[in-house]
Amino acid sequence: MLKEILNGKDCAACRVCCVFDRSDCWEVPLVDGELAAYIGENYPDVRLKKVGSHSVFDSEFDEKGLTTCPMLTETGCKLGDKKPFDCRIWPFRVMRKDGLLLLTLSPVCETVSKLPVEQVSGFAAKIADTIYKAAEDNPEMVKDYIDGYPIFAVREW
Repeated sequence: MLKEILNGKDCAACRVCCVFDRSDCWEVPLVDGELAAYIGENYPDVRLKKVGSHSVFDSEFDEKGLTTCPMLTETGCKLGDKKPFDCRIWPFRVMRKDGLLLLTLSPVCETVSKLPVEQVSGFAAKIADTIYKAAEDNPEMVKDYIDGYPIFAVREW
């Protein structure tokens, strides 16, 4: 979804979105039932745990307090185009605040943060309807707004 502004080579080299510490566990992607079944069939060593109507990767924290997505490889994600929706829209995030649905941008993606704001804003406008539709279909994926996340689109919710 993001190939227009973010290439796979840059993503595979960075990996910041695939490693989590205890403070950003809320970023762990939600896995829907169809993807959970695919993972179970194709990656039986990967553990998932149920969270509401979705699942999340059940990974342990290491001695540094970090956990890495079990789908991460040296060349990127094992799931390719089957990635969870949260991963397909990274570094964008859909958040809520005061009855509004917000399309935001994570400030930790260095590659996208270096792009001209006009380019990111234009791209956000193109994908906003798709992201909002997914959020309405899967309200569990909507996170509470966190200060510091630039807002690129707003819709009443």
